[in-house]
Amino acid sequence: MYLLIVFIPLLTYILSSLFARTIGAKGVALLTVLGVVGTWMCSVFACYEVMLGGTITTIDLFDWFVFEGFFVKWGFIFDSLTVSMLFIVTLVSSLVHIYSIEYMKEDPHLGRFMTYLTLFTFFMILLVTSSNYLQLFMGWEGVGLVSYLLINFWHTRIQANKSALKAILVNRMGDFFFFFGIIITLLTFGSVNFEVVFTLVPYLTSSTLNVLGYEVSSITVIGLLFFLGAVGKSAQLGLHTWLPDAMEGPTPVSALIHAATMVTAGVFLLLRSAPLLNYTPFVLNVMIVVGALTAFLGASIGMFQTDLKKVIAYSTCSQLGYMVLACGVAAYNVSLYHLINHAFFKALLFLSAGCVIHSMSNEQDMRRMGALRSLLPISYIMILIGSLSLMGFPFLTGFYSKDAILEVVYSHHSAYSSFGYCLGVATAMITSFYSLRLIYLTFLSPKPFGSRPVYEACHESGPLMLVSLTVLGLFSIFAGYLIKDLFIGLGSPVWVNSFGSFHHANVDLFVAEFIPSFLKMLPVYLSIAISVVFYFFYSNVFRIEKIIFLPMYAYESGSILAKMFLKFFHNIYSFLIKKWYFDTIYNHFISFGTLKLSYTVFKKVDRGLFEYIGPTGIVNYLYGLKNFVANLQSGPIYVYLTHMVLGLSFLIYFYLFPVFVDYDEFFVVVVLFYCLISSLVSKVVNTSSMELAQTTKSNIVNLARNV
Repeated sequence: MYLLIVFIPLLTYILSSLFARTIGAKGVALLTVLGVVGTWMCSVFACYEVMLGGTITTIDLFDWFVFEGFFVKWGFIFDSLTVSMLFIVTLVSSLVHIYSIEYMKEDPHLGRFMTYLTLFTFFMILLVTSSNYLQLFMGWEGVGLVSYLLINFWHTRIQANKSALKAILVNRMGDFFFFFGIIITLLTFGSVNFEVVFTLVPYLTSSTLNVLGYEVSSITVIGLLFFLGAVGKSAQLGLHTWLPDAMEGPTPVSALIHAATMVTAGVFLLLRSAPLLNYTPFVLNVMIVVGALTAFLGASIGMFQTDLKKVIAYSTCSQLGYMVLACGVAAYNVSLYHLINHAFFKALLFLSAGCVIHSMSNEQDMRRMGALRSLLPISYIMILIGSLSLMGFPFLTGFYSKDAILEVVYSHHSAYSSFGYCLGVATAMITSFYSLRLIYLTFLSPKPFGSRPVYEACHESGPLMLVSLTVLGLFSIFAGYLIKDLFIGLGSPVWVNSFGSFHHANVDLFVAEFIPSFLKMLPVYLSIAISVVFYFFYSNVFRIEKIIFLPMYAYESGSILAKMFLKFFHNIYSFLIKKWYFDTIYNHFISFGTLKLSYTVFKKVDRGLFEYIGPTGIVNYLYGLKNFVANLQSGPIYVYLTHMVLGLSFLIYFYLFPVFVDYDEFFVVVVLFYCLISSLVSKVVNTSSMELAQTTKSNIVNLARNV
């Protein structure tokens, strides 16, 4: 059964690719849906056996690499962490497959799209079930490759090409760090297998590496490199720019990438490497800072976005920051708990947004929507559930996990965790603002902002799409409450059989139960306060036009304070709408600089140095040698006689007057000198003979004329 979980998606992909023309697009869609749903059913049984039954299963298929003392087996491991990820990956993938049948039914390449989704699911399953870092890296690279194919699915669109290239190139930077970390792991532990690495970590804490003349802990370097790999894949601060641009793919792709597969791969790497990261306090502190900044950055940028899908995309970036923040305080089970809850409501948000976009004739700008509540009631209810869960509204799925993260971060009691807690609370407040803004601009505005033909054609989605939304909606309401004690309960035995042990922060979780109630509910209070302010801001009680243009009236009146007020908020708005200028910095200083350097290198090296000493230069040298030899073999007998006399003269001279030198080297010098003299003599003789012949010819012609 365990091997079926891994190989059913692969077999489904192979069959659907080979027989696509035979069974048609609908046949491919049915085959892929059955394969992924079957995989999910097997994952349910695996969850029951491993998590509730208290077992752990490892499978070694065959030896992969065997070289002297280094060997890697192709194997799989099914522990609590693995089966938790399997359940959420296969469930969301099954619902996305079902949703895609109707969403993409008008696309002529539906079959290709469904096979890509299945291959994406296979690589993610391979990633989470791997028993060593090298096999995990194969799944890691696989999801990156297929994400490129899916983002660039509509490859006739220039923006889709650019977004796909950006995604794969930015991720390549993180992949480099991860692979380099695997190499250092092999050098330090002599193996990349989890059981070997995690067993030896406590005994190699004193192992060091020489980095630029400084002795640095090997485990710290490995942990930092693994974290940098996760920064690329999970879109943390600095390498987050690819995530919003991935929205250029079809909406089901966005749901699958952002909810349960690619972006969670980096967090999964941190969770899997928990036994190693526990011995790297420096890396844990870095994770706290980067995670908190990423959460705040994603939320602040999402405040003023106008694209419906990009608002949800930046919320994904923000929630991933929460997960990394929890990993930074060693609360790995809380991070996994939020990862699972986030998958439910984020998939619901994306698929609901897809229904709206599909109904609005592919319109994604929220400024051209509005008043859709009566036209799309089911989509409105679903996106409202997802948004409230994202906000952390009490008793919904997102409430339990996000508040648990903030509580355990506060209970960590360090300067870094205090910084993370403050930014986490601010992020929760901003999340409420942009979630309510999305709902208002799309559904609750008093009048529509789009064109009349679009609104006349607007309709609710079909049954297959609504089935997926309904299932995700139920999970977004109840899942957080139902699995809370299982994942973060103090007496839960689930993580005892997690491979390598999770070492979750029992102390912090225990202390979090006794922090003041006000601090526990502070994010909720701030979210409610923002909701009330937002309501009055957009309601008819205080008209929005008066509030917005009040500073403008004061500005026209000449008030210096009003001018400073407007200038300040204009700068803040520009800073956020330009996404903290990350894209500008990358484009001007990195991308343009790299292209300029590459062109310079190409011009100076490829077309200069390499041509001079490379194939072109060698050919030119051979042509010169050919001409040199050709000059020696000129043809006239007197030239050859001259060569013979010169050579004989050299031999007689050195025989009569020997020189005490190394004759081997001297012979080479003599031969080269002789060739040079011969060449000069040949040219002189040839030139003289040609002049003599020309003169003789002229004399004969003149003599003939005189006669």
